[in-house]
Amino acid sequence: MPTFTPPQLKKALTEAGFLVFRTQGDDVTLAERVRENLIMDSGVRVRVTDPLQVRIVLKAQRADFPTEEDSRLFELVRKLAEPATRAGFTEVGHAAVPVTDPSDKAKTLETFYEVVLSKDAAGLEDALESVRFAMTLEKMVAKPPP
Repeated sequence: MPTFTPPQLKKALTEAGFLVFRTQGDDVTLAERVRENLIMDSGVRVRVTDPLQVRIVLKAQRADFPTEEDSRLFELVRKLAEPATRAGFTEVGHAAVPVTDPSDKAKTLETFYEVVLSKDAAGLEDALESVRFAMTLEKMVAKPPP
């Protein structure tokens, strides 16, 4: 039985100084403040499980690497993930995620190559420590210079 409900975890994360982007099911997704009036999904989530899990979504954008093979894009994301893997995060999934045109679902606007990493937390303080670390990471593979 999980120690927290999603609303309780959201409250604990907020009290610890984090900005919550949304709660979906058992995942509380944290936000990054891009500008004073704009927040965005940080790619960092805390999952209500027993034990708590901190997840990070790292990605590469197809438009930034138009000539690369899919497998190479996943390699680039895994390279970006190295600091997290050294900190105890492990890969739990990867996917090519299409972004479709809202007015024409048959049209793909972009594809993100995502790798999801996870780390179990011994308790709330351990989860908060992992979240603080995860929030410092680059989440997107940098576009190569022209």
